[in-house]
Amino acid sequence: MDKIWVKSYPSGVPADISIDHVPSLVTLFEDACRKYADKMAYVSMGQEMTYGELDRLTRDFAGWLQSLGLQKGDRVALMMPNLLQYPVALFGTLRAGCVVVNCNPLYTPRELEHQLKDSGATAIVIVENFANTLQQVIAKTAVKHVVVTPMGEMLGMVKGALVNFVVRHVKKLVPAWSLPGSINFTAALAAGRRHGMDPVALGHDDLAFLQYTGGTTGVSKGAMLTHANISSNVMQAYSWIKPVVREGEEFIITALPLYHIFALTANCLTFLMIGARNLLIANPRDIPGFVKEWAKYPITVVTGVNTLFNALLNNAEFAALDFSTMKVTLGGGMAVQGPVADRWMKVTGTPLLQAYGLTETSPAATINPLHMTEFNGSIGLPISSTEVSIRDDSGKEVPLGQVGEICIRGPQVMKGYWQRPAETANVMYGDGFLKTGDMGYIDHLGYVFLVDRKKDMILVSGFNVYPNEVEEAVAMHEGVSDVAAIGVHDDNSGEAVKIFVVRKDPNLTAEELIAHCRKHLTGYKVPKHVEFRADLPRTNVGKILRRALKEAA
Repeated sequence: MDKIWVKSYPSGVPADISIDHVPSLVTLFEDACRKYADKMAYVSMGQEMTYGELDRLTRDFAGWLQSLGLQKGDRVALMMPNLLQYPVALFGTLRAGCVVVNCNPLYTPRELEHQLKDSGATAIVIVENFANTLQQVIAKTAVKHVVVTPMGEMLGMVKGALVNFVVRHVKKLVPAWSLPGSINFTAALAAGRRHGMDPVALGHDDLAFLQYTGGTTGVSKGAMLTHANISSNVMQAYSWIKPVVREGEEFIITALPLYHIFALTANCLTFLMIGARNLLIANPRDIPGFVKEWAKYPITVVTGVNTLFNALLNNAEFAALDFSTMKVTLGGGMAVQGPVADRWMKVTGTPLLQAYGLTETSPAATINPLHMTEFNGSIGLPISSTEVSIRDDSGKEVPLGQVGEICIRGPQVMKGYWQRPAETANVMYGDGFLKTGDMGYIDHLGYVFLVDRKKDMILVSGFNVYPNEVEEAVAMHEGVSDVAAIGVHDDNSGEAVKIFVVRKDPNLTAEELIAHCRKHLTGYKVPKHVEFRADLPRTNVGKILRRALKEAA
């Protein structure tokens, strides 16, 4: 099978990569800042930032962390959408030798508390829109240092003031909050500039990220991604795209949140390495605003999920954009639908290609060749230095064409789950292959096809939703006797959450339950469908049979 994969590599893509010349992500970052110092690195709401400015500001942020006494390996949480503050805080944290803990800004207090406590983060940078969430849980965590940043803080005095006024007073998106001792981002940078940054020696085995995921089973846990893991995936992705991109000339648009592993590695890190310009979209749900921003720039690369591409295609103004500079469209996070890919090709003239991976693989494991012109339904070929093995439940490799669990081995596979050795052992074979929990097969050309998920995980717009977590939140309602959650097909999000509920209170309504869930779950995890039943199907030991419910649905 190795020979099949090697023969399937696109022209110019090496079978193996090396990171001997990249001791850490900081090396990669600093090299890019030196090489492309005068070029634009990021643009957000019209405000530009060069690589040289990024270098200086990240040095200041690193200095601030060090002035607080944070040491190599300490965890720093980041909770913000795609704003200029994010890459500054991200790379500043890495340059200080600290570990980045990405937090979804839409977390409920319960979810944020779990992640902060589990990671042991002692500092956080959070956009003021979500400061009220932090206020509710900070006393129960180890967080001592808080930066609260307004949306417009890095947009310049006039534009920043306007954006902040609209966000606070027109759209009323900032609930009242109180976090004594917190400072704003500008003050943190100024303090760091006065203190200065001391370079930190980092190596391949040092942690770069605690990237939280449900894994293939269980509650949310931190995937330990080392500098070697992420650097390897950056070099793997670079080797794949190198034949079609030009260093210092690409312009990528980033609508996927940078706190998500897909955009983090692909948009933020890989394209930074080649000196690309990066257009940050803070609110990708505002499709008209997204299209308006796109129209201002000669975009060459776009990444996204199926639902985002579909929403763009359904926008009347999108088809009028100039796509003459477009080179690459890459879909990941959830399966790309054939009809969407076909429409994308007709409208933009660029094929919509699929990539596959998961948080535990940093994330890329397979990508379709960039020279493809037709959608083939596969999730691509194993990328450089990556092996894909399809195995049955006993761990034995199955023949080509036969469906089994997709297992992955390569330098991008995580070190393990943070402080969870048993969970790590559950997803790793002794030969180094990671069990993905996804079912698929490999065809005679070496292409990998995703069939279904082995476990009961629900995938909503590219985000993992775990039934246990939904059921726990629903069960907190005093009117609920029993509950089971499954995923059902949804035209907009791929899947949606459906719950089956046995009522304790006969007057309990679906609307009341959904309102309850909104208080305890991030939006995409909230059930869209509620069905009341007298009982739920169970095994002979009393375990609820979700499979039976899924078949009935």
